[in-house]
Amino acid sequence: MQLDGSAPNQPQAPNQLDVAVVQFAPGTDPSANLSALREHARVAGERGAAVVVAPEYSMFAVGRLDERVVAVAEPLTGPFVTGLGAIAREFGVHLVAGMVERVEGDDSRIHNTLVVLGPDGNLGTVYRKVHLYDAFGHRESDVVAAGPIETPAIFVVEGVTFGMQTCFDLRFPEGIRRVATAGAQVLVLPAQWIPGPAKVDQWTTLLRARAIENTVYVAAADQAAPRGAGASMLIDPTGAVLAELGDEPGVLTASIDLARLAEIRTTNPSLALRRFAITERI
Repeated sequence: MQLDGSAPNQPQAPNQLDVAVVQFAPGTDPSANLSALREHARVAGERGAAVVVAPEYSMFAVGRLDERVVAVAEPLTGPFVTGLGAIAREFGVHLVAGMVERVEGDDSRIHNTLVVLGPDGNLGTVYRKVHLYDAFGHRESDVVAAGPIETPAIFVVEGVTFGMQTCFDLRFPEGIRRVATAGAQVLVLPAQWIPGPAKVDQWTTLLRARAIENTVYVAAADQAAPRGAGASMLIDPTGAVLAELGDEPGVLTASIDLARLAEIRTTNPSLALRRFAITERI
């Protein structure tokens, strides 16, 4: 491992795709956040990453949600998503990041939204967070409208299928199982995992469990300190940590290896052996 937690650069093998996870500390200036994210995306692109994953609330981050986040909300055609598209196009990557989306017809709440921008700069897949963080003394639902229950948000890059969830979604294994059974080979999980007692232990345990039980790679991008707990990581389908960070900003890279994934799913066919389906709770 390199000092920043990334796997050493190696020649790309067939059926492999390099993924990068960005950990930084966004604040309350969307333009400054874009500039910081651009620098990390540049590093990721130089390392050969085809997909770059940035944290939840990359656009605007505060310690506790209130009217400030509503005031800054933008549509998907706004300057932040447009800026993400410019970064993706400049470095030729697929860029995933969390933004604060305006809710049409509702001036009091926002969507906590993940967007995927392609190397052409165009908006692709969109995911609006389903499980809201009404826990540990926080009430995300006071200002955030939950996303609708839809077909799992999936995107494909060079034959590798990625599925998306956000932060608190990690605590709900059935939601991530839906993503895996929809064909995801990699779970992309941007977060602002709020620091607190045992929170990093819970984060790392849950990430590895989701990788193991669904036999998927996991690319988890948390915010850096002070508003995030850090510990961003890339995990393989056995739960082995390929690369990880502490609580400071940085960039991780590792390879998604479809041949290894196929081998693991043959040895541990848990998806094929499952006996229960997932249904929406009314």
